[in-house]
Amino acid sequence: MGLLKQYFSVADDAEMSIEVDPREIALDVIDHLRSLGFNRLSMGVQDFNKSVQERVNRVQDEEVIFGLMARAREQGFSSTSIDLIYGLPLQTPASFAWTLERVLALSPDRLSVFNYAHLPAMFAAQRKIKEGELPSAQQKLDILQQTIATLTQQGYQFIGMDHFAKPQDELAIAQRKGQLHRNFQGYTTQGDSDLLGLGVSAISMIGDSYAQNQKDLNTWYNCVEQQGNGLWRGIALTDDDCLRRDVIKTLICNFSLNFAATEAQWGIRFGDYFAEDLALLKPLIADGLVEQTATGLEVTGIGRLLIRNICMCFDRYLRQKARQQQFSRVI
Repeated sequence: MGLLKQYFSVADDAEMSIEVDPREIALDVIDHLRSLGFNRLSMGVQDFNKSVQERVNRVQDEEVIFGLMARAREQGFSSTSIDLIYGLPLQTPASFAWTLERVLALSPDRLSVFNYAHLPAMFAAQRKIKEGELPSAQQKLDILQQTIATLTQQGYQFIGMDHFAKPQDELAIAQRKGQLHRNFQGYTTQGDSDLLGLGVSAISMIGDSYAQNQKDLNTWYNCVEQQGNGLWRGIALTDDDCLRRDVIKTLICNFSLNFAATEAQWGIRFGDYFAEDLALLKPLIADGLVEQTATGLEVTGIGRLLIRNICMCFDRYLRQKARQQQFSRVI
C-alpha cells in the first residue's frame, strides 16, 4: 500500500477492498488492514459443511470466520462480503440450506454465490474430485432457486449473476435506479472506470482495450526486467465489440433492454443489426426466459437464472457455442 500511495493519488474517500482467506488470517491482521485504509472486506467461505470442505481440501473453522466478521465491523469496515460456491462434491439442497443459515447469521452486506465449474483438464487439483460426488444439474438448479428464495425472503436483493446485497447497499440502490454497471470483475457502481491490473496474471481494462500480464511468476519477473512491464497479451475492441458489450452489460445489470435507447446511442436499427442474434433468442423466448416486445427485451424471473444464455445470443465470439450450449452445462 505504501508503494501504491507513493505512485498514485488516492482519494480520501476511496473505496479500498480486499479479499482474505479465513484459513490464513489472524484477528490482528484485520486491525492492520483497516489502518492501511481498507474499508471493504470479502471472505471466501464456499461452504460451511465439513464434509464438503474436506472434499475440496478447504477445511476452515466456523468460529474463526464469525470472529473475523465481528472484528471487521468493530474496526469500522463499511462493507463485508461472503463468497459461496454451489455445485461442490457432496452438496445437496438440504446441506446448502444449512450453509445459508450460517451465512445469514453472519449478516454480510453482500453475498456472491458462484457456480462451481468442474474443469479437471485445466486444473490439476480438480482431478482429485470424484465426479460421481458432484451434484446433478437438477440439484444445482434446486440449490440456486432455493438460495434466491431464502436470501430474498430474508431481505436481500437479488442483483443477478449470482450476487445479492442488502437493500441499503450501493449495488442494490444503483440497480433500483437503473444505474448499475458491470465489468469483468463483477457488479459495480463506478460506471466505465478504467481498471489497471498490477502483478502476475492481472487484467487491465483501459478505454476500449484489454490487456493481461504474464501468468507465470518467473516469466513476469523477466518481462518486467527486460521491457519495463509484465504484459503478455491484449486486444483492442472494435466498434461492434463495444456495441455488443453495451447490450450485454445492460441485460446483465437491468434485465431489460430498450431498443430505441440503443439505436440512439449507436446509430443503428436494432432489428436489422441484430437480426441473427434475435433469431438465436427465439428458442429462449419460446421457453419463457425472455419476452420481446416492439420496444425492447424483458428478462423473466426464471430467465434471470439463465441470463448468461440470453447474453450469449449477442456475443458473436460465442455464437457457435450459444447454438450448441446445453442447459445442464450452464446450470
